[in-house]
Amino acid sequence: MTMRYRTLGKTGLKVSEIGFGGEWLERHPEEESVELMKYASEKGINIIDCWMPDPKSRDIIGKAMKGNRENWFVQGHFGANWHEGQYVRSREMKYVRPSFEDLLTRLQTDYIDLGLIHYVDTVEDWNALQGSDYMKYVMEMKENGTIRHIGMSSHDPKTAATAVRSGLIEMLLFSVNPAFDMLPSGQDLDELLGDGFHYDDRLAGINTERAQLYMLCEEYDVGITVMKGFAGGRLFDKNRSPFGVELTPVQCIHYALSRLGVDSVLCGFDTKEQVDEAVHYEEASESEKDYASVLGNAPLHSYRGECTYCGHCKPCVANLDIAMINKFYDLATIQPEVPESVRSHYLSLERKASECVGCRQCEARCPFGVPIADRMTKAAELFGE
Repeated sequence: MTMRYRTLGKTGLKVSEIGFGGEWLERHPEEESVELMKYASEKGINIIDCWMPDPKSRDIIGKAMKGNRENWFVQGHFGANWHEGQYVRSREMKYVRPSFEDLLTRLQTDYIDLGLIHYVDTVEDWNALQGSDYMKYVMEMKENGTIRHIGMSSHDPKTAATAVRSGLIEMLLFSVNPAFDMLPSGQDLDELLGDGFHYDDRLAGINTERAQLYMLCEEYDVGITVMKGFAGGRLFDKNRSPFGVELTPVQCIHYALSRLGVDSVLCGFDTKEQVDEAVHYEEASESEKDYASVLGNAPLHSYRGECTYCGHCKPCVANLDIAMINKFYDLATIQPEVPESVRSHYLSLERKASECVGCRQCEARCPFGVPIADRMTKAAELFGE
């Protein structure tokens, strides 16, 4: 297997088509996660996203890159902070500066390849950043070479498009998968993305703003790295897929890499086998990659209200690990009875769903409109608390 590389927009960086989304590294023993990253590097993966502010995740990445730093491109985020043991998204410099300095220290590096303006999901938020101390700090880090390129992470196509048009960002971390995009039934992908199509007529089944964003990124030479490429694993299970059909990792990767502007799909890995499964894309046959025939006869549904375990719901006033509770709840509900293994893992959590106070502050931070408080109530009932 030979990894293929793409130029990440105007950054000029040659990134692997398969990247590493690091958010689950801290779920495993440090030595195991360090070895997993090294294994991914051996397979040709050379880009990793570190939005995670927790010390363990950052330490793991630093130790895995030691002696091999030049072979990794790191996406580091401004504003993903660690405060009193929890992730806090904040633009306040009393959090942002120490968090970024901590990132450099724990990653054992003096530079970050891609410095990302973290999690901007409204145009109002983007506008408020302009001229702020936060943005001045980002620019300062760029000017002195501490970050090599400026990017942004977002889940909202309208906000992302505004940032692309500004000319400030060189790349974009964005959520891309067929559930989010709603590929029209029965259409040929190559034809849809060909030079001659008129997208107003041909992309009626796709969220128009998302289609416009991909085209805009291509126009402005803003490279896209993909998060949520598997929609939190839901697309692998027909019972949880919004289409009522299951897709494979190879099909999801191919879908994302077929979007205009996309250069790398950052996959979350728990095991070496999952790394192998993803990098198999590079030698997969056309029939293995074919998602269009799978989705062609599937009913289309919007993808709202579904947890993808991204962690943006934090911080929780009750210190719940909301993403993990949701994950165990989802794993349990797709079975006729709650598997004992899932129940055991859930019960090992330090804080349980029954401790939710129903404040719904997390719901305001959720990019996908998940009714979190209601799900906590259901999870507590399901696991017999």
